[in-house]
Amino acid sequence: MTPTAKWNRIIVVVALVLILALVNWSIWAKERHLAEGEVVYLELAPVDPRSLMQGDYMALNFEVGNLIREAHYAQRRENGERQAGDGHVVVRLDAQRIAHFERLDSGEGALDADEMRINYRLRNGRVRFATDAFFFQEGHAERYEPARYGQFRVNERGEPLLASLHDAELELLGEMER
Repeated sequence: MTPTAKWNRIIVVVALVLILALVNWSIWAKERHLAEGEVVYLELAPVDPRSLMQGDYMALNFEVGNLIREAHYAQRRENGERQAGDGHVVVRLDAQRIAHFERLDSGEGALDADEMRINYRLRNGRVRFATDAFFFQEGHAERYEPARYGQFRVNERGEPLLASLHDAELELLGEMER
């Protein structure tokens, strides 16, 4: 084997080990986020019925997102600012941990004990929290039709991660995937 071929193999092996390490670290970080994040429920808002159930996923829209969008546009009209794409919202959590819109936030300052800061993205006029779809096993769409809330796990940086869908009484829909 030539020295060049040997170095090529070493580079391939090192790159493969590095890629596998990064993928596993990402999986570990998401699992930790799901395990340790604070539980928050966001109320689902109506979506176009044609896109509610499309194959093996449900299109999602959240009421808090609609209120964020309205506040963004009002702020834009007031200040003549260009619309930002990412931001923070402060929500007030009720006794059931259902989030209620309080205000847009700069990401600074203290929060009340029943408030939480959540990151969001504004894309193409729609507010998104982590995802805009919930994927499920083929043929199980009817299990998720009564969905009224999305349960998110929010980490200390305010990053939400969708964990499950729940009905009007906050009962888990579908079966636990874990």
